[in-house]
Amino acid sequence: MKIDTDHPRPGRFLEDFAVGQQFAHWPGRTITEADNIQFSLLTMNRHPMHCDSHFAASSEFGRPLVNSGLTLAIVLGMTVDDVSLNAIANLGWEQIILSAPVFPGDTVYARSEVVEVRPSRSRPDQGIVTVHTEATKQCGTVFMSFRRSCLVPARRAGAPTA
Repeated sequence: MKIDTDHPRPGRFLEDFAVGQQFAHWPGRTITEADNIQFSLLTMNRHPMHCDSHFAASSEFGRPLVNSGLTLAIVLGMTVDDVSLNAIANLGWEQIILSAPVFPGDTVYARSEVVEVRPSRSRPDQGIVTVHTEATKQCGTVFMSFRRSCLVPARRAGAPTA
């Protein structure tokens, strides 16, 4: 099989980011009860708010909550195409704020704004991109926000080929 080397690699390089640039990540993702239970059990989170409808019915929410680790993972995944498809590494997440509950059946959406772009001090031809991401439910309620930094190659350095 011949690989098409003329097709540009998808994703952004360091030069493609600018402070203030915004991305509306698409598509949204509806979180199912099965998603919630499977993720909770896979990650050994046995809290009954995620997997016991009878227990959750007696809580202030009246129904199961989606595991916040799952919502973070989904929202982070939604940002990959726009922010980190070419990233070399995630460098960190900070200021993770969980501001509203998410329930099975909710559809989540995300948007990010570039808040910092700078060359790496220790790695020539690479730089650090920091974004602020905000996630909303289908009704517009913000349920999560965080800052994320990743190491991104400069275009002149190219990127590893698949």
